[in-house]
Amino acid sequence: MSLLVLVSLLGVFCGFLVFCSTREHLLSVLLSLEFMVICIFFLFLLSFFYGGGYYSLIYLIMAACEGALGLSVLVVMGRTHGGDYFKCFNVFE
Repeated sequence: MSLLVLVSLLGVFCGFLVFCSTREHLLSVLLSLEFMVICIFFLFLLSFFYGGGYYSLIYLIMAACEGALGLSVLVVMGRTHGGDYFKCFNVFE
C-alpha cells in the first residue's frame, strides 16, 4: 500500500518538474497538469477503500472541468495566434 502512495507522489513530483521546466508550448503544460491530476486521483482512489469515495468523485468532476477549460484555451489560442507557442504570444496586440 505504501509503495502505491510513493509511486503516486513520485508521479506528482515528476509532473511538477515537467510543468516548471517546459514553458514553450501550451500543450506540454496542459499534459503535465493532467498527469499530476491523474496521479493525485490515484491517491484519492487509494483512500476510496477507507471511506473517501465522495471526495474522489468531486475531484474527478473538477479535473474534467479543468481539462475542458484547458482545451478551450488551447483552441482559442490556436485560432487567434496560429498555434500554442508561447514565444509568439503577445498580450499587447
